[in-house]
Amino acid sequence: MKSCIVVDDSRVIRMVARKILEELGFEVIEAEDGQMALDACKKSMPDGVLLDWNMPVMDGLQFLKELRKLPNGGDPKVVFCTTENDLNHIQEAISAGADEYIMKPFDSEIVSSKFAQVGLL
Repeated sequence: MKSCIVVDDSRVIRMVARKILEELGFEVIEAEDGQMALDACKKSMPDGVLLDWNMPVMDGLQFLKELRKLPNGGDPKVVFCTTENDLNHIQEAISAGADEYIMKPFDSEIVSSKFAQVGLL
């Protein structure tokens, strides 16, 4: 079973994302911020990351940069899932190593489509 970590400071978003991902056959781990997610990745590298941008402690972009420095940190497919929808944010995320980008709000169709595009489904 493939694993995915959902990184978002909103409990509701994590809950919705977990439901969608579990229906797609993923084992789901949750993290409230980038630091918690980074700690989880150091213990066990996931196959995928669904990542919010704006979070306390460590934001999504900083998490992504730190993740990519870890041993095997280039392996997970990272899909940003955020309200930041301007071209500069998208380009910055892709430059930092994001594989794909989803705008909030999202639904199961969008998540499954993006996860299929990056090769997780």
